[in-house]
Amino acid sequence: MPDPHTTHRSQWPASVRALAHRNFQIYFAGQAVSTLGKWVQQVALSWLTYHLTGSAVLLGAITFLSLAPQLLIGPLAGAWTDRHDKRRLLIIVQTVLALQSLALAILAYGQWMNGLTIALMALLLGLLNAVETPLRQALIASFVPDPADLPNALVLNAMLINAARFVGPPLAGALIALAGEAGCFLLTALAFLCLLIGLMKVRVTPSPRASGSTGEVFREGVRYLWRTLEVRRLMVSVVIINLLASCYTALLPILAKTVYEGDARTLGWLWGAAGAGAFLATVVLAVSGSASRLQHFILAGAVLCAMGLLGLAVPGHLLLALVCLAVLGFGITVSNVSSNMQLQSGAPSALRGRFIAFYIALRFGFEAIGGLFAGLIAAHLGAPLTLGIAGGLLLMIVIGREIANRG
Repeated sequence: MPDPHTTHRSQWPASVRALAHRNFQIYFAGQAVSTLGKWVQQVALSWLTYHLTGSAVLLGAITFLSLAPQLLIGPLAGAWTDRHDKRRLLIIVQTVLALQSLALAILAYGQWMNGLTIALMALLLGLLNAVETPLRQALIASFVPDPADLPNALVLNAMLINAARFVGPPLAGALIALAGEAGCFLLTALAFLCLLIGLMKVRVTPSPRASGSTGEVFREGVRYLWRTLEVRRLMVSVVIINLLASCYTALLPILAKTVYEGDARTLGWLWGAAGAGAFLATVVLAVSGSASRLQHFILAGAVLCAMGLLGLAVPGHLLLALVCLAVLGFGITVSNVSSNMQLQSGAPSALRGRFIAFYIALRFGFEAIGGLFAGLIAAHLGAPLTLGIAGGLLLMIVIGREIANRG
């Protein structure tokens, strides 16, 4: 069904043509503020954890708890959301996320936070994100009625997320110094309200709902994924990248405080460097991410991830670490977004919620597992050596897969 509010597409450059759709414009603006708030909250929670406990194991556990629910319940959540009005569900989940951030602000302000409280809050955040993330991804197609504009909408959405990843962490570092972690959590609660307002303003035709029980809908999605060879290969790539490369996120507070002897601002710059690389990756994909090149981007991204991890294994000047993190952020993003573009472009509309949920479950679930293992290993071997091991393993797997594919 045509979007009655769509402006003429020829007025928009090809690299941003999805913004010709009014509904996507509204969503894009609300999502920009909401995602910025998410990154501010993530950095503040990570810094608070290490500041209060000094535990590498707890850092890994927090990463695991905040992401693991996406692996454990994400696919079922995708099947469940395919049976309901996705926009209405997202409004409810965003409301609960805003309340959770407000609760974090109150607890931090009252100095009532400890390791157990942080772990429980991280778990609640993980459960909410397991529903919210696939909902947002699945709704993008309804904001962009022209299927030809969907790949561009996905790239722009990824670009927005990574621009926030670039701006949010340094902002969080400055805010922690000025207003403490409580101020960061309060800002995040307000940021979630912006997306809520945007979701209430958009008007879309609800997508067809899946019939049958949640279990039946889930099994239908699993059968489709298992029978499609190209999809299975893409999912394996997603698992490898996020298990080995994305584990760096759990160790950044250790690098900032122990290796580079910095403070919250240092942590913000480390996060921001990875975000800058990730943002550049989305720009490259927006300009030249044609379907025929995506598989090459996935391979190149994996190699860059290995190089970035190996560079971080040799502590030197902070500037070198920032460069390595930018390379790492570029590699992870160009690989993940290319996989997502290929998956969503070939997904039947009736299966889109489940399709996206499986991708997100593997994307964030294996980042959670990688973060947990990274924290456990870093407690014994240190953060730099842990990152070097991950980089070496990733490089060997990439080489091995290429030899197997060409053989």
